[in-house]
Amino acid sequence: MTQSTPSTPTGLPEYIPHWIGGEEVPGHDGRTFDVCDPVSNTPYARAAAGGPPEIDRAVAAAGAAFPGWAALSNRERARILYRTADAVEARHEQLAQFESHDTGLPIAQARGQARRAAENFRYFADVVVALGEEAFRQGGDQFSYVVRTPAGVAGLITPWNTPFMLESWKLAPALAAGCTVVLKPAEWTPLSASLWPEILTEAGVPAGVVNIVHGIGEEAGQALVDHPGVPLLSFTGSTVTGRHIVRSSAQHLKTLSMELGGKSPVVVFADADLEAALDSVVFGVFSLNGERCTAGSRVLVERPVYEEFTRRLAERAERVRVGPPADPATEVGALVHPEHYARVLDYVDTGRKEARLVAGGTRPAHLAEGNYLQPTVFADVARDARIFQEEIFGPVVAVAPFDDEAEAVELANATQYGLAAYVWTSDIKRGHRVAHAVESGMVWINSHNVRDLRTPFGGVKASGLGREGGAHSIDFYTESKIVHVALGDVHTPRFGGTA
Repeated sequence: MTQSTPSTPTGLPEYIPHWIGGEEVPGHDGRTFDVCDPVSNTPYARAAAGGPPEIDRAVAAAGAAFPGWAALSNRERARILYRTADAVEARHEQLAQFESHDTGLPIAQARGQARRAAENFRYFADVVVALGEEAFRQGGDQFSYVVRTPAGVAGLITPWNTPFMLESWKLAPALAAGCTVVLKPAEWTPLSASLWPEILTEAGVPAGVVNIVHGIGEEAGQALVDHPGVPLLSFTGSTVTGRHIVRSSAQHLKTLSMELGGKSPVVVFADADLEAALDSVVFGVFSLNGERCTAGSRVLVERPVYEEFTRRLAERAERVRVGPPADPATEVGALVHPEHYARVLDYVDTGRKEARLVAGGTRPAHLAEGNYLQPTVFADVARDARIFQEEIFGPVVAVAPFDDEAEAVELANATQYGLAAYVWTSDIKRGHRVAHAVESGMVWINSHNVRDLRTPFGGVKASGLGREGGAHSIDFYTESKIVHVALGDVHTPRFGGTA
């Protein structure tokens, strides 16, 4: 395909309602918002616009369903999660087409996201069945054990990039742990969330266990954050919004898991396998249209190989296939929304003033309309440049040189963010030193963001609060209570006895 006309999936809804208490629910006042595709930027559907009334109703439904869901054994809940995974996989192609149409992600990458969503449910079903609880013996006098109980109604607020997979990343552990849920999908990309009611009903999830309220963040999202019946919130999104949620949730002292922004460094030493590092950099910053929190958007290259690596990176960026999301050959599709597209273009304009543009920076000539940008590479980027410091969240990468290991670490840490980092070197001792010194929640050495679902996921500094993944997710969605039991006679110091 060489034109920007979208390939429209079959079965698109004209209207996306809320789903509350197992029923489709229109907005209480009939308000809706347009849902547009990022290729034509024209509406193809309307979604119900929720606010406090819908959130109240959804929280009430989740609260009513909580005792029954929490009372199920871990094994019983796991069986339902396995069936959910099967139902997701059965709709694999439809999900991928919906996701690609709604977000602009290339269809080949959207298919991978659909498979990952199913794996999330199977994985957390396995985790909750295998998870044990702690016990402690204090000699022969006392025995203590931990009781883990579901925390209650969980509020889930998800982003517009890879929405279905990230919804599954929160839904699966929340349900496995025994929580009921109110989900607020991103308003720019609600399409794939419209499939959850059918999937969850088919899997046997009881009515009210999962509730979905659509709407803009300032109304539906804020109402969920403010609701006193929601004791914990899991949010993925921007750092600016995350800070606002932290402030708002302080009134009710809510438990928070916040996966926020990133400006992740890729540190390439001169002794690295440059071909492998180049493959990792190109994929890591340009896949998913560059709209990924862990993108290696700052590439720091040791000076002896800096010019060569920058030249080869620019050449590769120019060859990346930009095209319609529905084309299987497309590697970078359309950015999600005109507002976001304009924001990314503004950063490109800023970068032209701050650094040396060596690739991209313009709309591809064969795509006259739609939110398209040729993958963009800036070289010689100063540490105080906006494109070095701020999250762009698009197919744009900043490249800078360093002279030694100490400078590499300093530059890697020279932003407010600390989500991910990547280190490329053949000196494994140096790789470990740098990995330990970089301020980030996750580091990959000679690897391109291959994740093990058992490992903790999250960042430091402005990249978030808390960790999810594996048992860490179950910890978030549960409360732990320690029970102490005396095994023998109790000898307590006696106060106030008779003289």
